Amino acid sequence: MRFVQVRVLSIVLAVFASTVSLESRAAEAAAKPKFGALTQSFLAEYYADNPTYAGDLGLHEFDSRIEDVSQAAILAEAARLKRWHEEFTAIDPGTLGLTERLDREFLLREIESRLINIEDVRAWARDPDLYSSELTNSAFALIKRDYAPAAERLRSVIAREKAMPATLGHARRNLVNPPRIYTQIAIEQIDGNIDFFKTAVVEAFADVDDAALKAEFKRTNDAVIAALGEYKDWLQKDLLPKSNGSFAYGADLYRRKLAAAEMIDLPLERLLQIAEADLRSNQEQFTAAARKIDPAHSPREVLDALQKIHPAPDKLLATTQAELDAIGHFMIEHHIVTVPAAEPATVKETPPFMRATTSASMDTPGPFEKKAMHGYYNMTLPDPAWSPAETEDFMRQWFPELITNVSVHEVWPGHYLQFLYAKQFPSDVRRVFGSNANIEGWAHYCEQMVLDEGFHDGDPRYRLAQLQDALLRDARFIVGIRLHTQGMTIEQAEDFFEREAFQPRPVAVSETKRGTSDALYGYYTMGKLAILKLRADYRAKRGAAYSLQGFHDEFLQLGPLPLPLMREAMLGERGQML
Repeated sequence: MRFVQVRVLSIVLAVFASTVSLESRAAEAAAKPKFGALTQSFLAEYYADNPTYAGDLGLHEFDSRIEDVSQAAILAEAARLKRWHEEFTAIDPGTLGLTERLDREFLLREIESRLINIEDVRAWARDPDLYSSELTNSAFALIKRDYAPAAERLRSVIAREKAMPATLGHARRNLVNPPRIYTQIAIEQIDGNIDFFKTAVVEAFADVDDAALKAEFKRTNDAVIAALGEYKDWLQKDLLPKSNGSFAYGADLYRRKLAAAEMIDLPLERLLQIAEADLRSNQEQFTAAARKIDPAHSPREVLDALQKIHPAPDKLLATTQAELDAIGHFMIEHHIVTVPAAEPATVKETPPFMRATTSASMDTPGPFEKKAMHGYYNMTLPDPAWSPAETEDFMRQWFPELITNVSVHEVWPGHYLQFLYAKQFPSDVRRVFGSNANIEGWAHYCEQMVLDEGFHDGDPRYRLAQLQDALLRDARFIVGIRLHTQGMTIEQAEDFFEREAFQPRPVAVSETKRGTSDALYGYYTMGKLAILKLRADYRAKRGAAYSLQGFHDEFLQLGPLPLPLMREAMLGERGQML
């Protein structure tokens, strides 16, 4: 009798479980369309608010518009973000499939991060370069790719230029007591912005033969050049004397921003311990590599000798282009990663308005782009106004082995390859937004990985260059925390980059400038260490089925989620990230 009761109970439980399962699947099926519709509405609003970035993504219906940077518009954006946060929070994650569940959490963190930017970081009220360089970028976005006929793109430039003087007017009203270093950077970059409109924008449309259109362009372009000149005068004479604010976030804001942007919530003291331990490890490896190259000289002397052998400034781009081919062949021949069919990246000079704060960057066609599919690898050349001694000092950063390391980071298999995968990402959320620790961590991880896999056959000169860049990223990690939470000065930061990370003085100065505004730029090392740990855990879980190419392909196909979410997608649990 008891057996019959148990049997009946089992049948009842099975029917109940089946019913619950069916109800759960039905709820999940109902929730997916709601989440998808909400996401698309959010993204549509985001594109309209950010027309320059929408164009970079390949969505060109907003090309005649420019960002509204009035204080009223900024505060209205914050209100909308809070409403979106409430709407996404109201969706029960238990009713979503894995892709949608991860996207929901990613979007919530992205919204929180953007709210922190508006309400706490407040770059719109503190950073004058945000306005002048972003105007330049909004024009640059329309000329860097031939996604439409030149005359059509020129009409968009004209439409944007008509709004640019008003943007600089909003800047004057918005900016209140910025940090002095921010105003100095804006002044340093403003001549590059002005020259961009005088030369690059004009040259981009030299072949347009519509006389009326060209005449209108001259009027709007001249007005922008004049407005930027007036802005420069205002920066120098009015704003700079009033620039007494602090750039430092403070510990609480730093923690909150890091948790929102990267889902990293370790105590700052623990993060510093991790950064300093990695710095010491890389310094020891740097010394060992230097001894293999030349045991008779100190590591710094060995590096100095390598840095003296660099291409002339006018040969840098061609030298780099040739190296890209060798790296690409290695990826394929050694089964490092699957490389989608794509046009090769073209090496170009960094736009002058970006020169002060970047050495190299990758400009990849957006995931929604249909026509202009060229990728541009930007490398910073010395300022033509510099003396021969200044130029030589600057070019020390471009010795051949370091060119290779930077090219791995920016192109193969770093940024360019990662975003060639963008069309395969599981959702538009991941095509539009990305975690810096994922994106920069991946590119930084690749620098070490390709040498570990045998690129350049163990030549210690390439390992030394890779470690110099690893030390640079360690220094960013440490300096970012100390500048913003521990009172480190700009001078101390510059010395730290030069002394502890073996960086040339111009790089140390540029890196410190960047760190005053890019407080979280430790995400390079954070991401690299997290990916190395993810790979080890993934390998242990997969066992005999593991392959390096399989790990890389799966990682890239998932898109640039925050790394705790990548762990959940690849391992089924978040575990310990660092």
